[in-house]
Amino acid sequence: MARHITYAILALGALAAYQPSSSQNAKHFDGFKLVDKDGNISKPVDFRDRYEFLGAYTVLDPKGDQLHVTYASPGTAAYYRKTGKFPDGAVMVKEVSTMDHAHLTTGDSHWASKVQVWFVRIKDTKHRFPNNKLWGDGWGWALFKAGDPDKQVATDFKTDCLGCHTPAQSTDWTYLQGYPVLRSSK
Repeated sequence: MARHITYAILALGALAAYQPSSSQNAKHFDGFKLVDKDGNISKPVDFRDRYEFLGAYTVLDPKGDQLHVTYASPGTAAYYRKTGKFPDGAVMVKEVSTMDHAHLTTGDSHWASKVQVWFVRIKDTKHRFPNNKLWGDGWGWALFKAGDPDKQVATDFKTDCLGCHTPAQSTDWTYLQGYPVLRSSK
């Protein structure tokens, strides 16, 4: 009995001492750590481990189906649910992969097979890089291809990025319907 009480006291002490990690308790957003002084954006190397999953959706295309999986810097979803806006410095990474499929015992199954590109956006409410063609409309925009995953290849967000995002202009250039974690659970 005394041993159980001792374990209970130790467990309560551990719970009382617990502090959420910085990723669980994000009060700021560090996207600008990925940006050099000229506004060039780097792809975060550990986004699958450090960032939160926002959602995934398929794009069915006769040229080849794709799976889009999107991650955001820690705390972005909670901030958005609370304010209805993306916080300054929030990072979004969309990983686009080709898809394979097979008929399994569970049915016609589809899964990501080969990464094609990564799209990286950083929320910029202060218009920090007005002379950089990859910054505008409240975001910094970047594109990385799988053949050279560390080389940003976009040249102008207006011609390289907005074509796909124009239908989402009214929702801060983001297809919110693909990210259920941004919706309130009320």
